[in-house]
Amino acid sequence: MNQTNQESFDAIVKKEGSFMFVGIPFSPREVWGAKPRYSVSGTINGISVRGTLGALGQEYFLRLGAAWMRDNGIEPGATVSVRLVLEDPQIDNIAPDIAKALSKNKRAKTFFDGLPTFYRKNFIRWIESAKREDTRVRRISEMMELLKEGKREK
Repeated sequence: MNQTNQESFDAIVKKEGSFMFVGIPFSPREVWGAKPRYSVSGTINGISVRGTLGALGQEYFLRLGAAWMRDNGIEPGATVSVRLVLEDPQIDNIAPDIAKALSKNKRAKTFFDGLPTFYRKNFIRWIESAKREDTRVRRISEMMELLKEGKREK
């Protein structure tokens, strides 16, 4: 887990209807900066968890699935120890030609940065699987058009 973006806190597991969650006691916007969505990974009581933070007004929460709760023996009302880290877009790990294309279009880059890791990696794999340079260039261009249109996959 990247320690730089890590936040740790204790929280009470809450339940409203079939919806179970832990409240986030800080503003992700203030801690991690403004983003379209906050994809996080981490642990709850030492058990791995991943998800996207939800928001109701200014309050943020991490939804916990019923199967995850059941499989890990966590009940609503329990006080849990939470460690979360923002899943960064990892631009430093992206090839220079892709990073350059993203840096030229703020709208596309913002959308790309807000995508869950799964979709970002799919775009990168698709581009990097090109056997010829002209195919790679065409795929980067196509990715940029899709991102500008707000589409997360081809």
